[in-house]
Amino acid sequence: MTGVRVIGAGVAGLTVATELMSRGRDVTIIDRAPRPGPHGCSWWAGGMLAPFCEGETAEEPVVRLGMEAADWWERQGVILSRHGTLVIALDRDRRELDRFARRTSGHEFLDREGIAAVEPDLEGRFDRALMFRDEAHLDPRAALRHLHERLGALGATFIAGEASPDGPAVDCRGLAARDVLPDLRGVKGEMAIVHAPDVRLTRPVRLLHPRFPLYVVPRANGQFMIGATQIESCDRRVRVRSVLELLSALYALHPAFGEAELVEIGVDARPAFPDNLPRLRRRGETICVNGLFRHGFLLAPAMARMTADLICDGKIPEVMDEDHS
Repeated sequence: MTGVRVIGAGVAGLTVATELMSRGRDVTIIDRAPRPGPHGCSWWAGGMLAPFCEGETAEEPVVRLGMEAADWWERQGVILSRHGTLVIALDRDRRELDRFARRTSGHEFLDREGIAAVEPDLEGRFDRALMFRDEAHLDPRAALRHLHERLGALGATFIAGEASPDGPAVDCRGLAARDVLPDLRGVKGEMAIVHAPDVRLTRPVRLLHPRFPLYVVPRANGQFMIGATQIESCDRRVRVRSVLELLSALYALHPAFGEAELVEIGVDARPAFPDNLPRLRRRGETICVNGLFRHGFLLAPAMARMTADLICDGKIPEVMDEDHS
C-alpha cells in the first residue's frame, strides 16, 4: 500500500491514519459522516487513559500497550490531564477496595487526610482510597475533532459515504465489520453527562460497587461524564434502570450531584472479541483493526503503531492472530 484507504473515522481509524501519515503515506479516510459525531462509538467514551486500573479485569497486554497512550496523544497536540485516578468505595463495600488493590499495580493507599489533599470536595466522605498517580484522561470528543482537523491540515483526504472493505484498505469499522469478522460481539455501554458547577473534581474518580461500579470523569465548564454500564448486547437503546443506577451511585459519591443538570444521556455498543483483546487480521488485501472493547482511546495508539509497522515495514504485530501472509 502506497496510498492507503482507511475505512472508519472513529478513534481506531483516525489514529491509524495519523500514524500512517507520520511515515509518509498518503491516506484517504472514508466514513459515513463528514466529521466525528454521535454516529460513532468513540463519541460516547470516557477518555480515561488508565492502564493500571484496567488491569483489574483486563489481560496483561491491555496494561502494557495502554502505557503508550498518554504520551502518544500528547505528541499529537491533544490536551491531557495527568492528575491520575482516584479509586474509592463506600463503607459497606470496603472489601471491594482491597480486591481492586490486589488485582492492580501502580497505586498507593490514601487515608482520610490524603483523600482531602487530592480532592477537597470529597473531604470527610471516605477514609480510604487508592491513588494511581501515573494515569491520565482526555476529552474524547475534543481529541477526535483535533485528529480530524490535523489530518486534514496534513493533506489527508476525507470522503463521506459507505465503502467496501474489499481491496487494499485498513478496516476500522467497529461492529459494522461483523460481515467479515463474525466473532465480534457488541458490549453495550450507557453513559450520562451532567453539569454540576458546585462539585470540583480534578481527576477521574472510580466508585467501586459489587453490582454497578461507576466512574466520574471531569470535563470542561463544570461538566462530568458518568459511566458506564457493560451489557452483552448490540442494542443501542438506553434503559431507565441503567440510568437510575448510574445516577444513584453518583449521588452516593457526592450529594451535590443531586442538584446537577442532566445534560445528555448516550449509549453505544463497543466492539469486542470473545477474550476482550484487540486484533489485527488480514482479509484478502484488507487489514482489519478491531476489538478495542472499552479501551478505545487507551489502546488505539498502540494498535495504530502496529498497523503502520505492518504496512510500512512488514513487521508482524503481536496482536495479529490469523493469516500472516
